[in-house]
Amino acid sequence: MADLITVWQRSTVAELSWTTPSGPSGIPVVPLMWRDFPCVALPYSMADTALSLRGRTAALSVSAADAGTGAAVVGTGPVEVLEDVDGTLFVEHLVEQEALKHPPTRLRADSLIARRENWWWVPRVIVSLTGVEEQRDLHPRTRAADALLVRDRRGRPEVEVVTAEDWTGQDGVTLWARGGAPLDGAGEPALVFSHQYSPDFERWERWSRRGTLTGDALTVTEAQGSPTGANPAGPLSPYGLLERLSNHRSLARSCRTGIARAESRPTT
Repeated sequence: MADLITVWQRSTVAELSWTTPSGPSGIPVVPLMWRDFPCVALPYSMADTALSLRGRTAALSVSAADAGTGAAVVGTGPVEVLEDVDGTLFVEHLVEQEALKHPPTRLRADSLIARRENWWWVPRVIVSLTGVEEQRDLHPRTRAADALLVRDRRGRPEVEVVTAEDWTGQDGVTLWARGGAPLDGAGEPALVFSHQYSPDFERWERWSRRGTLTGDALTVTEAQGSPTGANPAGPLSPYGLLERLSNHRSLARSCRTGIARAESRPTT
């Protein structure tokens, strides 16, 4: 069995999944380590998502065969959510890790000058496992049609790698577990998602299908995006100059808005 912490440390891309009363959720993340446990440091553009994980159990997974290790694994446990509004913890403990794995951070925060210019990229919401209660190997995603299935099993997120011949169906998609076991859906809410990125990581896009799973059939109620290319990493073409500037400005605005909200919240 692959060790979650070892694979997490060596990987460049990963996933964070969890469940809520409104259904399963999952996002792509940069895998980092904090206090000897796997963590992620989300920018304040994603603060609402990060803060919603307080008091929850989450699944941290590395599913792509090309993520840096060749191994795929998922670990589940309770998480701690910590707001680092001034970015002190991120700079002292995490920024060097992230800069090695994530080119946008290398550009925005790999020096004092870059951090001053892109000050909005430094404050983070840190989501960290406080213990690994369960871990298991996954079949790695090796092609664009592979994705993560997330569903609620007794109040905990259960993650499996699945695939489909056609993701474009508006009403339903037939899934196959890459590991070969039957999915045995019982009509529970389910999310299927994957992610692709450009070589410079300026584009990092998630596609998803949400609905209910009965047997191996996903009845789709919401669809966003679609797989592209021949492997899990895309390929997505890099942004052009104008697209890059637009994306940068939009991200900066979102982060500044999230930081302002955090600073205006009453302290407890």
